Amino acid sequence: MTGRLTRRFSTLAVSSAEQLLYGVSPHPLHCGLGLTIGGGLVYPEVNFTLPPMNIDRQTWTEVLAHYEQMASEILRRAAALATPGIVLEFKLLPAMTEQPEWGAEITALLKRQMRAYHEKHHLPCALRVTPTDMRDQLKPPQLRSGEAWEQLRLSLNLCAEAGADILSIESVGGKEVHDQALMYGDFQGIVFALGVLAPRDMSWLWGQIGDICDQHPGVVPGGDSACGFANTTMQLAHQKMLPEVLAAVVRAMSAVRSLAAFEQCAVGPSKDCAYEGPVLKSITGHPISMEGKSASCAHFSPLGNIAAGMCDLWSNESVQNVRLLSGNAPEVFTELLTYDCRLMNAAAASNGGALQMRDWMTVSDQWLSPQAAVLSPEATMKIATAIVNADTPYHRTVAAGRAAVEVLNHGTEAGKLHLSRKEQQWLMRIDEALDTLPAGEETLIDAMDAQYESFYDKSSYGLHRIAVGA
Repeated sequence: MTGRLTRRFSTLAVSSAEQLLYGVSPHPLHCGLGLTIGGGLVYPEVNFTLPPMNIDRQTWTEVLAHYEQMASEILRRAAALATPGIVLEFKLLPAMTEQPEWGAEITALLKRQMRAYHEKHHLPCALRVTPTDMRDQLKPPQLRSGEAWEQLRLSLNLCAEAGADILSIESVGGKEVHDQALMYGDFQGIVFALGVLAPRDMSWLWGQIGDICDQHPGVVPGGDSACGFANTTMQLAHQKMLPEVLAAVVRAMSAVRSLAAFEQCAVGPSKDCAYEGPVLKSITGHPISMEGKSASCAHFSPLGNIAAGMCDLWSNESVQNVRLLSGNAPEVFTELLTYDCRLMNAAAASNGGALQMRDWMTVSDQWLSPQAAVLSPEATMKIATAIVNADTPYHRTVAAGRAAVEVLNHGTEAGKLHLSRKEQQWLMRIDEALDTLPAGEETLIDAMDAQYESFYDKSSYGLHRIAVGA
């Protein structure tokens, strides 16, 4: 470890909802090839992947050809549309992290193309690289040691050497317990996973990522995502397997574990699938990436417009390289995102236009879903304030949950948010569960042992000393 000082956010970087706008961050990020994120414009972040196919040594030449084609077509469309800047995200598929040299080879390929377009068309651009967090391969997961961690660490290092401008990850620490707790509707277990386990893993992992970035000048630590927690809950709610109010509260609470990356070293942009991004932006002042309606190629959500209201990058999440009538899908989504960003940037160029556009995007979604209600600028500020006013990750997670419940209760009482009887019952149940949580995390850890001890490895979270009473 380099002895890097960690940060603790006890105040907000954005002091009011009126200042929480798209395209503008208190701490703009300069990265890549002449790109500044959060300095006044929203840029597209295009995420692309392979069509269904095997990835092995026999198909590797075909895999490389796909990425060569996708990068060329994305950049060609960006240049043709006079896009003022663009981020490409290369999200490694598991095989590309298991074989770290494969991910690095594609990283180098993509960066060569980006340099060529930057030199020829003066296109500001940056490459985000997101290896797969494979540390949950064993049961229970071994997060801080073992072959999977060594492969991941090597992948991060090699991709940094090969040309990544931004390193990110969608980490899985705590997910082994969170998944079980969701299955049983166990709210205490959900809080245990989000407020005790996940922040511990995030702090350790992002300390490691920060060290890797320190060793590679020009590579910045981007951010994480609670995708495996909050987005899993969102999709289960979409399928009517879980209540929407639970998904909304989990979303708010998940911001605490994602904040841990910024407390270690992250400077943004946070991951597009981290819908907790606005809370992170308001606390840290660092830029964020978001996704919504233009990510419907990857998944559905009730957050199509409101998610764009505070973004600095606007993403499609991920699209396969398949043929559509106009062209291949990654190029098509480059155009969709570019036009979305044009509209936001044109509005921002007029007096008060950014605030008006943000408010239109907010009101179009806000009260049609509990999950959208907790993503409004006002709700974001309420949740962020609750987080910075609490002292530990556990207390912050509980405080964020309470703030989300207050938002939902207020919307219901005001006649704006219409919940079914079942959803109302669940909201009441969550409210009561928050009030009955232990005051300290040590008591919660002890209480969770009987049900979850076999699902997670205490040493992976630095909990072995607690286990022996030290």
